[in-house]
Amino acid sequence: VDNPTPMDTKGAVPTLTLASGHKMPILGLGTWKSKPGKVEEAVKKAIEVGYRHIDCAAIYGNEPEVGAALKTCFEKGLVKREDIFVTSKLWNTKHKKEDVVPALKKTLKDLGLEYLDLYLIHWPTAFAQQDGKFKFDLTPNTETWAAMEAAVAAGLVRSIGLSNFNISQVDEILKVAKIKPSVNQIESNPFIPQQELIGHCKKNGIEVTAYSPLGSGDRPWVAEGEPKLLEDKTLTDVAKKYKKTPAQVCIRYQIDRNVIVIPKSVTPSRIEANFDVLDFKIGEEDMKSLETTKFFRSCVPVMEITLEGKTIKIPRDLKHPNFPFEELLEKFKDVAAKYKDERA
Repeated sequence: VDNPTPMDTKGAVPTLTLASGHKMPILGLGTWKSKPGKVEEAVKKAIEVGYRHIDCAAIYGNEPEVGAALKTCFEKGLVKREDIFVTSKLWNTKHKKEDVVPALKKTLKDLGLEYLDLYLIHWPTAFAQQDGKFKFDLTPNTETWAAMEAAVAAGLVRSIGLSNFNISQVDEILKVAKIKPSVNQIESNPFIPQQELIGHCKKNGIEVTAYSPLGSGDRPWVAEGEPKLLEDKTLTDVAKKYKKTPAQVCIRYQIDRNVIVIPKSVTPSRIEANFDVLDFKIGEEDMKSLETTKFFRSCVPVMEITLEGKTIKIPRDLKHPNFPFEELLEKFKDVAAKYKDERA
């Protein structure tokens, strides 16, 4: 961390220096699942509170509203463009080398910006869209990466990276990269600490951003009986000890591991509370106890299939050759062997 001291002036969030040499604030505002009508106010509020890092993606369907908020903040003189770190992501249907720069230009137009600070390959799983239907696409991620590098050379983006890539997928990119990935953005919270993947990225000079740091309780495919992170007893006990909320402890947990963290909210009071995490540090024993709870990955879209007369839920993209989550491949290997995915 470049400036690890707790906050003493509004907006002085610690930063990490990326492989590209650019600095990235360790705390940002996530915008996944933020409805277009609400996200504009959320971004304006976040910037007023002191956030200087906004995480976006084309697939979230709200970049024009994020752009409108940025424009208002620039015009009001709240911040200058160079004070704000903006991330976006390349969607799965745009992995072909000729599609990358046009997709990035569309994002820039929607955000009203001339350049991005960070552009990520959103998933290692490429898709092709034909006649309104999706098919698995086998464009190698290395080809997509070369086009991402070309976007840097064209001055459209300053740093490039990955999202949802596992260890072997990260290594595949490292073998061919002329420009090293700056970041790998992955799901991480005390239910899915990801020590091994984070350690591997850090060892290779790649910083990590944790998405769904609060457990993504509002995910569209939430099912009954799944564990609720913010109600976990270990977490609530630690929160009481530090006189903080469970959400604030989850955010600080990442900061104390030098992991970038992007909690999402459109509620003004929560946007403020999620930023109020720079005045305490979690002790080593408490950090360990937070990580000894259960393992649960929440951010995997699911689909229902009928197999041998039974309806079962499985990860939607399980049969994609680049599906990244090894523990799910293992768990569902028998099912995967028995059904055929129409998109293959």
